[in-house]
Amino acid sequence: MGRYRAPQERSSGYITRAGYTRMENELQYLWKEKRPEVTQRVQEAAAQGDRSENAEYIYGKKQLGEIDRRIRYLTRRLDAMTVVDRLPDDPSRIFFGAWVELEDDNREIMVVRLVGPDETDTEKRWISIDSPLARALLKKQVDDEVDVDTPSGRRHYLVNRIAYEQPLEEQ
Repeated sequence: MGRYRAPQERSSGYITRAGYTRMENELQYLWKEKRPEVTQRVQEAAAQGDRSENAEYIYGKKQLGEIDRRIRYLTRRLDAMTVVDRLPDDPSRIFFGAWVELEDDNREIMVVRLVGPDETDTEKRWISIDSPLARALLKKQVDDEVDVDTPSGRRHYLVNRIAYEQPLEEQ
């Protein structure tokens, strides 16, 4: 009996120009460089004879499967993406691609950027547009207050600044 996994919600199909380029470059690297290299190694390992006990062959085939799976994912995902590379009509409000400076109840400052689900990066504080915080921030303006339910409880934030062209720096 297999493990059942409930279907995941479809993530939004928005991406920044830089994120799209990054995914496109990964696809090209996998297709034009990595896959031919691994295919060559598998062919060389297969030429050695008995494939059932040939670790290089078995590992190479598994690696090829992973590369092909990633190529299929990237191809489908890139076809479904909408690149957002222009400023919103009202840059005083929070929309996709915005850098937002937030202040919590403890007066701690946090800067986040709203990006597509394929671009999230916790180190850079880039959060998915599908996340609860991002959904709460959409269409807010400077000095608006936002309440967000998090796993650690309800959090309250104040929007201090919004920027689209320059990343905001934490103080």
